[in-house]
Amino acid sequence: MSDNAKLSFKGKEYELPVIEGTENEQAVDIAKLRGQSGMITIDPGYKNTGSTKSAITFLDGEQGILRYRGYNIEDLAENSNFLEVSYLLINGELPTASQYETFSNRITKHTLVHEDIKKILDGFPSVAHPMGVLSSLICSLTAFYPNSLDPNNTDEEIQLSIVRLMAKMPTFAAWAYKNKMGHPVNYPDNNLDYCGNFMKMMFALPSEKYEIDPVISKALDQLLILHADHEQNCSTSTVRIVGSSQASIYASISAGINALWGPLHGGANQSVIEMLESIKADGGDSKKYLEKAKDKNDPFRLMGFGHRVYKNFDPRARIIKKAADDVLSKLGISDPVLEIAKELETAALNDPYFVDRKLYPNVDFYSGIIYRALGIPTDMFTVMFALGRLPGWIAQWKEMRENNEPIGRPRQVYVGSTERPYVAMDKR
Repeated sequence: MSDNAKLSFKGKEYELPVIEGTENEQAVDIAKLRGQSGMITIDPGYKNTGSTKSAITFLDGEQGILRYRGYNIEDLAENSNFLEVSYLLINGELPTASQYETFSNRITKHTLVHEDIKKILDGFPSVAHPMGVLSSLICSLTAFYPNSLDPNNTDEEIQLSIVRLMAKMPTFAAWAYKNKMGHPVNYPDNNLDYCGNFMKMMFALPSEKYEIDPVISKALDQLLILHADHEQNCSTSTVRIVGSSQASIYASISAGINALWGPLHGGANQSVIEMLESIKADGGDSKKYLEKAKDKNDPFRLMGFGHRVYKNFDPRARIIKKAADDVLSKLGISDPVLEIAKELETAALNDPYFVDRKLYPNVDFYSGIIYRALGIPTDMFTVMFALGRLPGWIAQWKEMRENNEPIGRPRQVYVGSTERPYVAMDKR
């Protein structure tokens, strides 16, 4: 802990501790401010408020750095698979070969779901949004595993709940897709790895022999790794604050899925494709829309370029750009929408207007392209995001619980009416 900060107000001075993180981030600790002064702070959207101390993910938007448990995202995406990264996030260390085998085998054994869950799925119409289906199915696990509701569960019981979540999430995500398409569901194939199993449940037809394409499987694996955690964002903070009430891990993750559902959070890659489709519908002139993006008086905005956190570059975009190129080359798709995307990408990476303003293509731009190329409908994009973010949510929920963090209870500054007399209805 470093020197204290001082707050002066109306002739009184208050000393506030300054906390320093391992990456030299500094924060003024205001936990006792109200007790000392009667004042609170106000920070709409919590843009400058640290809600916790966390050892999971380090993000430096100015320098374009993203690390999970101290490991650079570039190294993990290049050398690890999604389950290995999931183990790292949840348990704090990269697994040994035996730890990985045990973790992977436990997940494989729990991919099947109770047949009564299929009845819940059948109750959704095909027009139901896949995110609503996914969050409902995840929350239903509290009914099938009622022991999860006990806030005093042992570490072994919590680990079992974590394994069940990791195992059943791909099944639920694939079933949400099949429900959307009006197709019969596929059951897990435990002879396949995590991504291969998911791809088969998503794309295989009942009568066909499905072959896993290694290029596509690798791209999907990298996408999941790149989305696995991203510090205290909206959905992660939701998972932690719901979990702080001692709600079960299933209810907490379901809440995180609903937070991610919002278009300001998880819907960015969907917005990319919708933008590209609107450009195509208007004749497909990408140069016209690049000029519109430069015009500050024009309401048009390029979706998937720049990032609210990364002010220099998005380290994830550099990784997934190659995967997107590999997928498009492998599939050999002729799609006018994807051609427009490539034209925008080339222009934005070379046009001084975009280069000077650091409006580079971000991870949402490339992930949208990959999902489009795979034939995944746009309202499934956020489900894919949730599948990747799951281990991060689990790790954050687990850390919150292990730290015995208090129930989340933000304060407010009241701006409504002051006390006034009650008037009976017949006199109003």
